[in-house]
Amino acid sequence: MLAFLGAIICIIASVHPAGTAAPAAAADNDSAAAALLPAADKGLGALHGPAEALASAGPRLTGGPPPPLFSRFVCTPLSAECPATGPGPAAGPGPEELLALRSAAAQLRRTALEQKERIRMDQETIRELTGKLSRCEGGLGTPPAAPPAAAAAAGLRAAPRPGTMGHPPAEPPAVRELEEAVRALQDRIDRIEQELPARTNGSAPTAPALARDALHTKMEQLEEQLLSKILTLQKERHAASTDRSQQQHDIEKELNSLQNRVTELEHGPPGYSPPDAFKVTIPVQNNYMYARMKKSLPELYAFTICMWLKSKALAGLGTPFSYSVPNQANEIVLLEWGTNPLELLINDKVAQLPLSLKDKAWHHVCVAWTTRDGKWSAYQDGEQRGAGENLASWHAIKPQGVIILGQEQDTLGGRFDATQAFVGELAQFGVWDHMLAPAEILGLANCTSHLQGNVIQWDDQAVEVFGGASKGGFAACEEGRKA
Repeated sequence: MLAFLGAIICIIASVHPAGTAAPAAAADNDSAAAALLPAADKGLGALHGPAEALASAGPRLTGGPPPPLFSRFVCTPLSAECPATGPGPAAGPGPEELLALRSAAAQLRRTALEQKERIRMDQETIRELTGKLSRCEGGLGTPPAAPPAAAAAAGLRAAPRPGTMGHPPAEPPAVRELEEAVRALQDRIDRIEQELPARTNGSAPTAPALARDALHTKMEQLEEQLLSKILTLQKERHAASTDRSQQQHDIEKELNSLQNRVTELEHGPPGYSPPDAFKVTIPVQNNYMYARMKKSLPELYAFTICMWLKSKALAGLGTPFSYSVPNQANEIVLLEWGTNPLELLINDKVAQLPLSLKDKAWHHVCVAWTTRDGKWSAYQDGEQRGAGENLASWHAIKPQGVIILGQEQDTLGGRFDATQAFVGELAQFGVWDHMLAPAEILGLANCTSHLQGNVIQWDDQAVEVFGGASKGGFAACEEGRKA
């Protein structure tokens, strides 16, 4: 197929130089036309043979000398590129070659049509983009530039026709022009994007912008108010946490004051002048009503503890007093819990006391102990009710502890249990650093002796009440007679 196209180009090129004589030129033109006729009308064997081609040309080749004229139309490279198929004179192309040539021509025609359609679609796209950019520039106040579509169209019209001799194909220039038009459109888009923020900032604020600004300002104000509220709540919480203990103390003082006032209204003024003529009342069984001795115990190798008490409990007596030291909560405890009998605990060692104090009457109670052989004795209303030994033998009572009236301590000075609390009244709590004689204990019980403890004395200024416990007037013997 390529050889055939080359032969056609050689024939066309050889027609134009032969112009020295008019008859010869006319004959040449006629011969060229005869050679370029389609295969259906004229044979193409003239390109290969001298005599046969002239014979097949018909009457139009009889008017002049055929051999010289025909030799002018034959290209020299033709014999090498398109050799004859047989030993005889050159024969015309066969049916297969003609079919291939026709297919190539149809393919070229379709390619040209596709290129033309693609160029048309690209031109429409360029015109559409140009119109949109013109409208955008018109809205921004920028004079629109010359549409590149016109230049592109002009360049396409001015481009050489495809297939002409000495000119490049039509596709590359058209593609380059389209690329230049698209590049120009992109430049205009970039320029508009750069100018848009400046024009927006320089223009007057619109209604949506003003609404957004007002909403933003309102949100900032609400955030400031919320932050102020949070800070205020944090300050209040901090103040509440720091003042909690002080508030609790104030509440307890207020409760004590109210309780004292109620007691005065019920029983009249206290009417006692001695500092020991008072009692402590614990009306409810709970874990926050109690009395505390301000003074602690020294190291003791023997002791006697006496007190007046009146229980109002339905079951056990509870804990009339407890003494706790660091690392030992049960250094000295007098306890009756549940159905168990009354017990004396020293350093967690236990002795059961045969005392009965559940008749809701006043009773004078004393317990005495010495570290030598752990001997102990218990008295009720001046009479010895029980005695024993081997109770914490050779143990020394540790100093610097806490004495609590009405509660049993599980830790030093606290962690009370409501089920072990004392309910009722108690008075005249005293501690001695030796075992009292039975006669001395009897004198305290029948009010014939006013012996005060040489370690702990019952004094109004030495006793603090908490949680609703109260103080009231007390005369030991008079209260005992009333009971």
